[in-house]
Amino acid sequence: MLSYNAGRFSLTVPFCFPEYVTPAIKKISKKEKIELNVNSGVANGISCKATSHPLKEIRRHEGKFSFLYEAEIFKWSTTDFRFSYSVSSGNIFGGILLQSLYDYDQSDMFCIYLFPGSEQNRKVFKKEVVFVVDISESMQGRPLESTKSAISAALSKLSPEDSFNIIAFSNEAFQFSTSMELASKDAIERATAWISMKYTVGGSTNLFIPLEKAADMLSNTRGSIPMIFLVTDGSVEDERNICHWMQKRLTNQGVLCPSIHTFGIGSFCNHYFLRMLAMIGRGEYGAAFDLDSIEVQMNKLFSKGLSTVLANITIDAFDDCEEIEVYSSRIPDLSLESPLTIYGRYQGSFPDNLKVKGILGDLSSFTMDLKIRRAKDIPLDSVLARRQIDLLTAQAWFSENKRLEEKVAKLSIQTCNISEYTRMTLLEKNIMKHFGAWKKKGDPQKIVESGPPEMILLQRLSVGFGDQIATAKNIRPGSQEPELPEVAKIFIKTTSNYFGGICNRCCCMGCIRCCSKMNNQCATTLTQLCTALACIGCLHCCSESCCPNQDD
Repeated sequence: MLSYNAGRFSLTVPFCFPEYVTPAIKKISKKEKIELNVNSGVANGISCKATSHPLKEIRRHEGKFSFLYEAEIFKWSTTDFRFSYSVSSGNIFGGILLQSLYDYDQSDMFCIYLFPGSEQNRKVFKKEVVFVVDISESMQGRPLESTKSAISAALSKLSPEDSFNIIAFSNEAFQFSTSMELASKDAIERATAWISMKYTVGGSTNLFIPLEKAADMLSNTRGSIPMIFLVTDGSVEDERNICHWMQKRLTNQGVLCPSIHTFGIGSFCNHYFLRMLAMIGRGEYGAAFDLDSIEVQMNKLFSKGLSTVLANITIDAFDDCEEIEVYSSRIPDLSLESPLTIYGRYQGSFPDNLKVKGILGDLSSFTMDLKIRRAKDIPLDSVLARRQIDLLTAQAWFSENKRLEEKVAKLSIQTCNISEYTRMTLLEKNIMKHFGAWKKKGDPQKIVESGPPEMILLQRLSVGFGDQIATAKNIRPGSQEPELPEVAKIFIKTTSNYFGGICNRCCCMGCIRCCSKMNNQCATTLTQLCTALACIGCLHCCSESCCPNQDD
């Protein structure tokens, strides 16, 4: 996992595995080797901070680092691999990376990145915040308790000059206060007590009423940035109407209109609706598909939104050039908690000069020239493929545009990423080697098919567009799905055949059959794991004595 905090990137790779994963080997000398290549994309200001293993730097050139660790050992390392580096700068800085592509639409790719700079030199916006929280019956138990804890933690981070309110909703809305409250110690204590006493309420989920109330509360904001945090685990019928209404309202509200941050719990809510609503509101989208990660992921979203340092960001050339396609219809705000990436495609020549503009936390104007660099050895199309597919899918859902759906399907096939408009199918050919009479030395053996190919349609691994029936019935996230341990046992039993020396093909087929019958929660978790591992392409760990021919 690659994370960012306080100006530092941190990479973590688990090296502690269960016994059935690490093969039993006699206590003989083995060679443990770790190679790490880092291409930061930033030419200057990079410094390595910490590592869990004694890495030796072997190369360094314009933001690129190469490290190596080799050791003769008797036991494999069980210490998780950790590596961190910082991008140091006192002020906001950024640049543009361009990549030439040769794919289906003959366009090239760009990526604009902005770093927030050091915390000491950046003023965070004064805030007016409304938390809109789903308390329908399906949120009972862990989802609502985790949400309460995350909101309490977020309230404690507010400054005394900030103001806030809380709206809890199911089929009707309940307000902590009739108006915005200053974030005094007394008000935060009362709000924490109020939200802790809230229990789940039966009935349908109605999103429009609480969102309208929140927008009305923030309509007269002056001298601060208004924010809405929406948390829900359900899907409703009028989601497209809500997006259209919010889009129209924000367009007519002036410069600092409310930023909307959304968080989805479980697989029954429409995550593409939540992503689209956040995109319209210049905010961030977050999600938790399992109960254990709700509080952690929600805290990340709240922290990111509450530490905004640059808002109302625009790129001057985007509005005037029809040859540039930006994947996000509105550019999100820049936070101290995370760099900002803006990406898309262009045809023809890219503009020579670009300026980024925005409003700083002290309400002064910000302007910066962006330097352009060719990303010759950074595969932007691969690195950004997952986010590109998710954003385009949200736009395709919102606009009901078949052309966009086809575009997502092509990207899915081209980049080997799952999508809502494609399915994965395995075609296995049963082949056997025929050892006939060889006419002379060196004749190749004959390969023949022993039967018709077997086709297995894998279960859909994407998140879907929500489940309104499950929402109407107030079914809790994960309650309809089989227990994960049983699936894990099947998976472990199947994969153990590999380490036992049984044919690789049989093992792979068994794993895929297992995946094709896997429940949605487990499939989503497995997809997230595979995506995370795919992103760590710079880290290559191998053992020359155990598996010298290991593939990536």
